[in-house]
Amino acid sequence: MGIIVQKFGGTSVANLECMQQVLAKVTSAHCDGANKVVVVLSAMSGETNRLIDLASQWSTRPDSAEMDSLVSTGEQVSVALFSMLLKDAGYNARSILGHQAEIKTDSKFGRARILDINSDRLKSYLEEYDILVVAGFQGINCDGRITTLGRGGSDTSAVALAVAVDADVCEIFTDVEGVYTTDPNLCSTARKIPKISYDEMLEMASMGAKVLQIRSVEFAKKYNMTVHVRSTFSDCNGTFVTQEDESMEAVLVSGIAYDKDQIRVTVCDVEDRPGVASAIFLPLADAGIVVDMIIQNTSRDGKTTDMTFTVPRNDLEKTQEIINRIESDIKASEVLIDERVSKVSVIGVGMRSHSGVASRMFESLCKEGINILMISTSEIKVTCLIEEKYTELAVGTLHDTFELDKEGHVCT
Repeated sequence: MGIIVQKFGGTSVANLECMQQVLAKVTSAHCDGANKVVVVLSAMSGETNRLIDLASQWSTRPDSAEMDSLVSTGEQVSVALFSMLLKDAGYNARSILGHQAEIKTDSKFGRARILDINSDRLKSYLEEYDILVVAGFQGINCDGRITTLGRGGSDTSAVALAVAVDADVCEIFTDVEGVYTTDPNLCSTARKIPKISYDEMLEMASMGAKVLQIRSVEFAKKYNMTVHVRSTFSDCNGTFVTQEDESMEAVLVSGIAYDKDQIRVTVCDVEDRPGVASAIFLPLADAGIVVDMIIQNTSRDGKTTDMTFTVPRNDLEKTQEIINRIESDIKASEVLIDERVSKVSVIGVGMRSHSGVASRMFESLCKEGINILMISTSEIKVTCLIEEKYTELAVGTLHDTFELDKEGHVCT
């Protein structure tokens, strides 16, 4: 007997009609007893935001641990209601919360990381029940307090549970039919990718593609768990996220990702001496702020230099507080903040063995009059920081440049 893990996001469980469509997917996977099914659910669409807004009415600075206790109730509602549907339909099912599944995490409330899952307990549940409905997004720390895994955390819950129960596949159901060459809302010629490597998916997730949470892909890669991204509202195959193979390397570029949720910070005229960079970036790291692109301008006089970097837009306030605190120590003349920026990335494992991607990217942006503010690269990615107003133009231009609308496009 096989085991299938299926995860459904907020839009998939938004109301009774949507849950009935989920019911059809789950019972089809159960296949008259051929498979055991673990269903991982998010909160109903909009429910987490409603709870966050509720907290802001009660407190100007809500306690992070109490926030996790509050927002985790959204998933509790979803799994209870869906389990009722299953039982009314005659299935042997039950709901399970994060602490009941013993999903153990660290204590970073609001963005906890999974440390361990009691696989023996889950497997014992599967011996007793045909379908388990597990609350995504949540776990429990060593003190027995409820924790949450951050936005998109149900993806990570699903992959981790799939690993824990030795599932055959982890199916991530969403409101799109898979992973596309770029955002189809931004580019009409975007094409669904049948198969993508873990590394490519990691880069796309880190650069703004919101199909999968990045930590879920890290889990899948680490434990070699195949993830199938597909639509709740269609029976079509979606995109398989899996190990890299030779056919993937034949494709020069797999996708274009973008991220508008960025700000550029420039700390001006800091002393050009050892220890200044760590004085800036160590407190940012301690605050959990992810710094991506970094440029240190060459010092002309050997005394001062500018330090420029990007951070997520929602970390602006924390970043400003930290820089203001250390500004006098590093002797900065001023701090410049630019919120009108966007990152655009070209991604593909074929870049490992083929040159020329960066030059083609730069040339195509130049032809459209798009100025590049910052550049960063990895083995399979080139990222440019540009003015936010040019995002749609840049994405469409790069999609055309690398002919991503053509299926089976190979390196040239």
